[in-house]
Amino acid sequence: MGYLNNQVITIDAILTNKGRELLAQNNGSFNITQFALADDEIDYTLYNPTHPSGSSFYGEAIQNLPLLEAFPIETQIMKYKLATLPRGTAKLPVLNIGYSAITLQQGASITITPQTLNYAGDTQANETSGYSATISDIRLMNTFTGTGTNASTNNTTNVNNSFTTTLGTNVSTTVIGSQINLRATTINTLFGINSQLSTTLTIIGLDSGARLTIPIIIKKTNI
Repeated sequence: MGYLNNQVITIDAILTNKGRELLAQNNGSFNITQFALADDEIDYTLYNPTHPSGSSFYGEAIQNLPLLEAFPIETQIMKYKLATLPRGTAKLPVLNIGYSAITLQQGASITITPQTLNYAGDTQANETSGYSATISDIRLMNTFTGTGTNASTNNTTNVNNSFTTTLGTNVSTTVIGSQINLRATTINTLFGINSQLSTTLTIIGLDSGARLTIPIIIKKTNI
């Protein structure tokens, strides 16, 4: 969803690829119960408190920025969602997963336990609602699961030789939990002539809105 322009409040709303999938699964109807707001296209460094024309023009450059039209790829839009934090919050929450990048050998596994820094009065804490994790290319995973808080059997993606997804598009997949478990693909044909494949993992705190994206590299095991 996006504003068509910044002069008149006219909203252009479309379904994401996942929304279209759900619409088809529910005989052409479903109820929207939640929404989120984001400011992907806003560059706050353009705010100019020294503008010669006075305070009414401090945000002029921001107000004149072009606005994004809505498009259906949910992994490429609303990357910077707005979050409500307690009054008096001095520091923004930041995610820590212990890795700036992940490299796995073919068939290897890893478990990630996200922690949120500067949240709920603690230096480091787990979020009550857990975390969402989105892998941008599920084909590189043999299994991709969320366990713990808010996790369920619907949060398991087992790829193996048949390609299935839970949430997401036919390539990206999202799971929810307090722990995220990944196992790299064992299918040699995915690599072709390449010695390694790459994708990204995006983790979002469901309470804080804190977000982190890291690269994942899968290395082919030579026999």
